[in-house]
Amino acid sequence: MQTMLSGIKPTGRLTLGNYIGAIRQFVEYQDEYEMYIFIANLHAITVAQDPKELKQNTKDLIALYLASGLDPEKVTLFLQSDVHQHAELGWILTCHSYMGELQRMTQYKDKTAKGETGITAGLFTYPCLMAADILMYDADYVPVGVDQKQHVELTRDIAERFNNRYGETFRIPQPLTPKIGAKIYSLQNPTKKMSKSEENPKGTIDLLDDPGVARKKIMSAVTDSLSTIQYDPDTQPGVSNLLMIHSSLSGESLESLVSRFQGKGYGDLKKETGGIVFDFLSDLQSRYRDIIASGKIDEILREGNEKASRIAERKLRKVKKKLGFQILK
Repeated sequence: MQTMLSGIKPTGRLTLGNYIGAIRQFVEYQDEYEMYIFIANLHAITVAQDPKELKQNTKDLIALYLASGLDPEKVTLFLQSDVHQHAELGWILTCHSYMGELQRMTQYKDKTAKGETGITAGLFTYPCLMAADILMYDADYVPVGVDQKQHVELTRDIAERFNNRYGETFRIPQPLTPKIGAKIYSLQNPTKKMSKSEENPKGTIDLLDDPGVARKKIMSAVTDSLSTIQYDPDTQPGVSNLLMIHSSLSGESLESLVSRFQGKGYGDLKKETGGIVFDFLSDLQSRYRDIIASGKIDEILREGNEKASRIAERKLRKVKKKLGFQILK
């Protein structure tokens, strides 16, 4: 069975975009792959975090993963910070990366272009840690959104460089971008990705939003004045975004939706999509509350951390041996 790995930062509240673009795919893949899913809390502190909020967000994220259908019997779920080998391998890979590569990474490049100050060294070097996250478990595939593909490409470059210098050590991973739902956009500015850091609360739907509030956000979503329903992200990004949300949650194809809504108005599309979002969130949050009340998160994490640590230690020992670090037999 091939291996797949991915992680998500426990910063802010998870959005509908996170679910459609990432979590939903994890649930689908868990029967096909050996899955490693981690909470990327080391990546979270590249910018300052409130410790209480970080802890609560981490707990909510894990509960929402489980409520979404991740099965701890099929998926190894763990905290990145509990597997210390990630940080150690991250440093080793930093020493095998180049400044020019890291300067081209999107987050650092965007922030420096805007003239932002107070950028941490961690924000600059975190792609090396991300490479360690992936390479530690010999991942064949990494499911990513279109804006994260760059990180997997850098990981491949670092792995190939290391293998060429020291001999076969790392498996070369492939990015896997879902064909549908790879990117959900803001309801108020459908040219920008729906984000946990969205400034306009009407633009994003949190997975823990009141379902009624979420439905109202769909009803107030920005569309256009063309008065036709078609999937055309370039000329009708708002309408296309609603169609994508509907299709991703209902399972109905975009082609079928476009055909069915011919001759109808934007209000009809919003009303039906809003109802689907309402039902989805109601069901998800019911399962989330049950998981929180059960107290089983601690045990799931403990088992996941132990398994991940065993695998990570074997890989790190192999890397150290290649580098000439190990003297004692």
